[in-house]
Amino acid sequence: MTTLHSAGPRTKFALTGSGDSSSNVSDQELIDRFEAGAVPESEFHHTDHVRLVFAYLQKYPPLLALEKFSGALKRFAASLGRSKLYHETITHAYFFLVRERMARCACIEWGEFAAQNPDLLIWKDGILNRYYQHATLQSDLARRVFVFPDKLR
Repeated sequence: MTTLHSAGPRTKFALTGSGDSSSNVSDQELIDRFEAGAVPESEFHHTDHVRLVFAYLQKYPPLLALEKFSGALKRFAASLGRSKLYHETITHAYFFLVRERMARCACIEWGEFAAQNPDLLIWKDGILNRYYQHATLQSDLARRVFVFPDKLR
């Protein structure tokens, strides 16, 4: 994930509210719009990151999905002139949390997944605080490469 988030579980670019399963935008449309650079920064929030991870994981095997999502996210940040905002540890940690939760709930629809996993949709003081020291996530190392969790509750 980049740190280009605003707080809160809203999602504009995905055209769904968090947990709203009535979206008429397919996973492929979400991916296509993001990869085409058709998503303004002002409309790409934390929930949109999670929704996009869900879409990639619905379409591709996990490691390919991670490669494609990470690459698209890096290009998105670079297109804004903010490539240093890409954060490898946050991106990978959220990616694999979403992957695990998808396997646990066997959800095939975003709305159902979002409703069952509201903790993943919280950015500020979110789930990564359970696994990482604040200083770790603020480090240059964690920004550049994936760092394993250093705090477990």
